[in-house]
Amino acid sequence: MSDKSTTNAPIDLQDHLQRLESRGLLQRIEREIDKDSELHPLARWQFQGGIPAEDRKAFLFNNVTDATGKNYEMPVVVGALAANPEIYAAGLGVTVAEIGDVWTRAMDNPIQPERVTDAPCQEVVMTGDELTRPGGGLASLPVPISTPGFDAAPYLTATLVVTKDPDNGTRNMGTYRAQLKARDRLGVRMATRLGGAGGYQHWLKYQKRGEVMPVAIVLGCAPAILFTGPQKLPIDEDEMAVAGGLIGLPVKTVRCKTVDLEVPADAEIVIEGEIATDYLEPEGPFGESHGHVALEDFNMSMTVTAITTRHKAVFTSIISQVTPSESSTLKKVAYEPLFFGHLKKTFNIKGIKRVVMHEPLTNIRKVIFLQFDRGVPQTEVWRGLQAAASLQAQCGKVVIAVSEDIEPNNADAIFWSIAYRANISSDVHVAPYRSGGHGPKSGRNGTDATLMIDATLKADMPPLALPKEKFMVRAKEIWEELQLPRLTPQPPWHGYELGDWSEQWSDYADRAVAGEWEVNGMMTSAGQKGGMKPETPVRDFEKQAR
Repeated sequence: MSDKSTTNAPIDLQDHLQRLESRGLLQRIEREIDKDSELHPLARWQFQGGIPAEDRKAFLFNNVTDATGKNYEMPVVVGALAANPEIYAAGLGVTVAEIGDVWTRAMDNPIQPERVTDAPCQEVVMTGDELTRPGGGLASLPVPISTPGFDAAPYLTATLVVTKDPDNGTRNMGTYRAQLKARDRLGVRMATRLGGAGGYQHWLKYQKRGEVMPVAIVLGCAPAILFTGPQKLPIDEDEMAVAGGLIGLPVKTVRCKTVDLEVPADAEIVIEGEIATDYLEPEGPFGESHGHVALEDFNMSMTVTAITTRHKAVFTSIISQVTPSESSTLKKVAYEPLFFGHLKKTFNIKGIKRVVMHEPLTNIRKVIFLQFDRGVPQTEVWRGLQAAASLQAQCGKVVIAVSEDIEPNNADAIFWSIAYRANISSDVHVAPYRSGGHGPKSGRNGTDATLMIDATLKADMPPLALPKEKFMVRAKEIWEELQLPRLTPQPPWHGYELGDWSEQWSDYADRAVAGEWEVNGMMTSAGQKGGMKPETPVRDFEKQAR
């Protein structure tokens, strides 16, 4: 796999957006839109408004303002990575049916990147005083608030975070959220759970050395490169080389201006900096992909040393939080063929037809359906169930096998199959001691099991991670004013509290939508603490301190 003929993937974000527009998959929004309270709720209606996946589009916002009335020259695009599977496939230059095959070829035939010295992503360079002047640094970027009414600040979401192993130089690229704290400071969350972030493993090594960790956050690049971030590749595999395999050409990289890391040369925006290893800072709340608001944890603090951009850069954000979403589509279209290949090729499961990961609300990780040929031996069904449940620590809490006449995307058909085709005394198995995985930390125990039955609310939980009702109502009014496709809202379509919430977090959220996120950052800077693990809940520390 060494030439462009293997795929027709776009080489950068600008190329990708032009292709989407030519295919009717991009909607330009020229109306003035407030990034702090209107932008994400408006895009969210594509997922909460009963619109079929095939009708979703990328939204390019060309007239972006904020809560203070500031106008941004830089446009914002949402949905350009995976508003639907067709958009994701366009980012790889293939059809939806070919997504699994191109991933398999890329992982089997990676292409090493090619270093250059002159790069579009460094046409504009911001360092020193430019990072801290009023309106400068991170404040100059049109970073949206993802879950107005609950998020404590604007967040970088469509990230490709580049780090390097200090011992052997191995590069890792992951997709991690980053909260705006100050014009030159971010709060970065890297998952520490089993099967979590490769960047966190690097952080532990820098911490042991007593050194800060160099980091670069890429915002906007060829979709094939960004797609490697959320894909769970082996920790020692260079995602940049796999991205080259996806594109069919070496990815051009350039050395950062202030840190010893290489980033895609054709990127839109690169934020360079250093992450402290001797202290952490409260980060959050933020609406998470498990469908609840992630409450405050102690997480990493990043000092920004440079921001570099193209002359006419486009800021990229993604719709995450409650699924279906752009975030879940990014994973679903790649994970399903990955799991199917695991069952079919690695375990040689007989009769397996499809792997379907349930998306609405559960975020694809928790519930997996396996569809089998009629009459397949029961031994093959159970081998398939066990293999699917064990491939990734965060996937497969519930795995259900059905026959070929049951449509796995139809929950009613799944319930019907369970009700009339499963003997609860002999056809149900619970395997204990599973990792709790990705989810809210309220009222949780350390371990879980493979299979759950009762999903009712048993304890106070964080809020539902959708914008509050008033923001969604306002966005719906704008939607209808723009004469966009008719909405048929399906509940839940707005966020609401479920008992685990505080007045302080409400204050954070209120200041965020008022454009005063820097005040929140100033408040949390007073809570910087050393000697603890990232993702330590802030309130756990406060209880111990009493």
